[in-house]
Amino acid sequence: MHSRDNPLLLFLTIVSTTYLLLAGDALQHQLSHGSGCIPAERSALLSFRKGITSDPVDHLASWKGQDCCRWRGVKCSNKTAHVTKLHLCNQNPAIDPYNLDTCEDINALSGEISPSLISLKHLNHIDLSMNCLIRPSSRAPLFFASIKNLRYLNLSGIPFTGRVPPQFGNLPKLKYLDLGFNEMYSTDITWLTNLSLLQYVSMKFVDLSMVANWPHVLNTVPSLRVIDLSFCNLDSANQSLLYINLTKLEKLDLSGNKFDHMIASSWFWHLSSLKVLTVGYNGFFGQFYDALENMTSLQVLDLSFNEGTLVMAGNSKKLCSLVVLDLTGSNTNGDIAVLMKWLQQCAGDTLQGLHLSYNNFTGTLPDSVGLFTSLRMLDLKTNNLSGWVPPALGNCTFLNTLRLSNNHLNGSIPTSIGALTNLSSLDLSNNVLSGVIIEEHFNGLGSLKNLDLSSNNLTIVVNANWLPPFRLEFAGFGSCKMGPAFPTWLQQQLEITKLDISGADVKDNIPDWFWTTFSEVTYLDISNNEVSGRLPADMSKMAFIQLNLSSNHLSGPLPPLPINITMLDISNNLLSGTLPANLAASQLHALILYSNQIVGSIPKSICRLPSLYDLDLSNNLLEGEIPQCFDICLLQFLLLSNNSLSGEFPAFLQKCINLQFLDLAWNDFSGPLPAFVGMLTRLQFLRLGHNTFSGNIPVEIVNLTYLQYLDLSGNNLSGIIPWHISNLTAMTMKASQPTYGLIGQKPNRMSGDVIYISGQFGEIVSVITKGQQLRYGSTLAYFISIDLSDNSLTGEVPSDITVLDALMNLNLSSNHLTGQIPKKIGAMHSLESLDLSKNMLFGEIPSGISNLASLSFLNLSYNNLSGRIPSGRQLDTLNADNPSLMYIGNIGLCGPPVQKNCSGNDTFIRGNHRSSMQKHDPLSLYLGLILGFLVGLWTVFCALLFMKSWRTIYFLLFDKLYGTLYVFVVVWLASLA
Repeated sequence: MHSRDNPLLLFLTIVSTTYLLLAGDALQHQLSHGSGCIPAERSALLSFRKGITSDPVDHLASWKGQDCCRWRGVKCSNKTAHVTKLHLCNQNPAIDPYNLDTCEDINALSGEISPSLISLKHLNHIDLSMNCLIRPSSRAPLFFASIKNLRYLNLSGIPFTGRVPPQFGNLPKLKYLDLGFNEMYSTDITWLTNLSLLQYVSMKFVDLSMVANWPHVLNTVPSLRVIDLSFCNLDSANQSLLYINLTKLEKLDLSGNKFDHMIASSWFWHLSSLKVLTVGYNGFFGQFYDALENMTSLQVLDLSFNEGTLVMAGNSKKLCSLVVLDLTGSNTNGDIAVLMKWLQQCAGDTLQGLHLSYNNFTGTLPDSVGLFTSLRMLDLKTNNLSGWVPPALGNCTFLNTLRLSNNHLNGSIPTSIGALTNLSSLDLSNNVLSGVIIEEHFNGLGSLKNLDLSSNNLTIVVNANWLPPFRLEFAGFGSCKMGPAFPTWLQQQLEITKLDISGADVKDNIPDWFWTTFSEVTYLDISNNEVSGRLPADMSKMAFIQLNLSSNHLSGPLPPLPINITMLDISNNLLSGTLPANLAASQLHALILYSNQIVGSIPKSICRLPSLYDLDLSNNLLEGEIPQCFDICLLQFLLLSNNSLSGEFPAFLQKCINLQFLDLAWNDFSGPLPAFVGMLTRLQFLRLGHNTFSGNIPVEIVNLTYLQYLDLSGNNLSGIIPWHISNLTAMTMKASQPTYGLIGQKPNRMSGDVIYISGQFGEIVSVITKGQQLRYGSTLAYFISIDLSDNSLTGEVPSDITVLDALMNLNLSSNHLTGQIPKKIGAMHSLESLDLSKNMLFGEIPSGISNLASLSFLNLSYNNLSGRIPSGRQLDTLNADNPSLMYIGNIGLCGPPVQKNCSGNDTFIRGNHRSSMQKHDPLSLYLGLILGFLVGLWTVFCALLFMKSWRTIYFLLFDKLYGTLYVFVVVWLASLA
């Protein structure tokens, strides 16, 4: 019987075991899917939720109900139901993390991190990165160190301040620690040595400037695989380590520190396990290739933007795993062919990214570049390469990006470029390439999105009904010959957002399809063609952000502007009519409409352009007064010359403290110049000539220390030239290069994110210099000038004006100036034109004037100058046809080139003698005359007052003289009759 019961017992055992297993599964399912969230842990999470004061994108909207394991960002153990993971990172930050202030991020959580998280004893993963959880103290919470099971802690992008808590070293299970992108600091990181399991550490932007032994500390954590100490203010990487313990390290990022020593002396070259080494944005210099001997696993080497010059040397036979080499902006020099040969030794089959832009590579790109068949990225822009584009590039069929812009490449573009079927970006702009581009160049480029051929001498010749294989997003054809008809194939490019066909020799009407096809384009440049036609009646709904239509034949009125536009340039066209009454473009930075035929007044709506800092309405037919726009205080450039504008000097400009360029010349402005002009201390160009301004030149004008161009000519100004004019230090050789900012600098058309940089000075300005009216464009930025001519100024020429030794043009003619020419005039070494004519200057011409080696025009005519005319190598070459014209109207001058000979008593100008006029101080002379007159007057007056007999004789004498004179006049008039 016992033997028969055994099967039954076995059956019952199996059934009971199965029941228990099923019951356990049911219990586990209930815990994890029913109300399985442990109440105490749910309460801890709700306490954390209460600390969140702002949740703009509803990260925590699901934190409701009993089961916290189903809440967003919360994960629990399937076995125990304990909360193990809290992942609430801001996955879509609205700002650049380098901003270091996530509290400006509209998507970030705000509030504080509640200490209730300590209750989550089984928590092993916390990610609160890129949020604004800094209340109440903005310090990193210390209680994280009490959550002993933590393996993953990411607090990056939370703008904590203060010291990095060394208590984080009490987390023995921690494998991942990210404290980057904040404003914390540390003076000691030895607490890292306690984290024996740590594999990833990032303290990006944490200030470690006081930590000297950081390589030694890191070397004691052998488990590390990734180290990121970029932008930590570390000042040295040339420490020596007795042994290398970091045998598992794969990625090291030390970029953006303050290393300024020989790169070869750095400790990290001995890390043979490294796959990624990033040490850009430092000051490394010297040879580095030999140091790569031990880097057999290296796949990515980033040495970009080092301030020192890196030198190529050695061989690369150990770099057989290299995938990416980045030397961007590292001042590396040498022959590009040598580098290619160096890389080909071992990395020819593996290399995918070669970033060599902004360096000093020379030579010709060799045909061997075609052997790098795995290459995806080749960037050699902004070097000194010459020669041709090698046809062998067509063998690099995996190539995705090819940038050879800003070099000296010449010749034609090979048709083999058309074989690069994976190419999405091609930039050959700003070279000296020539020849014809035909359809064969493009036929295989079906993946192409960005194409820039601008600033070359290329001609594009394709069939009128050609359909390109690509859909471009960026198209740069500036200076490529595409005309004379409008290129019709552009009509199919519906995805373009940036288009440049400036200077493309297009001589055609704007086709009907143009504004419809490109209504979604954000950057458009068709300037410097001969395009005719009218603008659309309404552009307000178009997507343009920057629009350059300048130098064409466009006509008609200016329509309502696109609402998002920031730059509009339609200068040098045939626009007519008035400006729109409602200029509704709140983001408009630059409005450039000079050289058109716009009439009427400037509308008051221009005051509703709060972002405007560049306004150029010069050379139009505008009239009336300028609206007093006290709300557009960002103005830097205001050019309104050559109109018929009237009124007084615009009062609202006193608030425009950033104003650099002010041109109101050739208008009908009147009234005095206000003293607040001297408060516009950033002014570099002030042109108010040929108006009817009156009164004195404000003395405050000498406070404009950045001023390089001053034109007040052709007004009714009176009084003296302000003293202390030497305070205009930008007109001295001690000043650096011209400070006009971007004036005169032509931007590269559509070479980056914009096609126009506000402040570009393209307008032609007429300047009276060298006795004639000359026209200046971009070179005006380098022309330093003072023109006060054709006014009613009196007094002397300030002697300290000679301190302005960078001055190139000085014109004080046609005034009432007296006194002598400043004796130190010869110190103004940069003077090219000096005009002091038509004044009342006297005395000798200073001998130092012969030292003005740059002088090409001199006019001292019609003054009261005397003495011998100085001679000199430069003076003797001036006005060669009739040099005496420079001195005509000065009857006291003698010697060549005038015909009057100097007598023996005349002073020889080159000697140390001085004329009698020079021996006396004019001030003393004037004081003596005035004093003598007053003494004589009071002597006679007192005698008449106190002596009666004198008074009687005086009046009898006066009566007798009167009678005699009366008889004489009557007889003379009778004789005439």
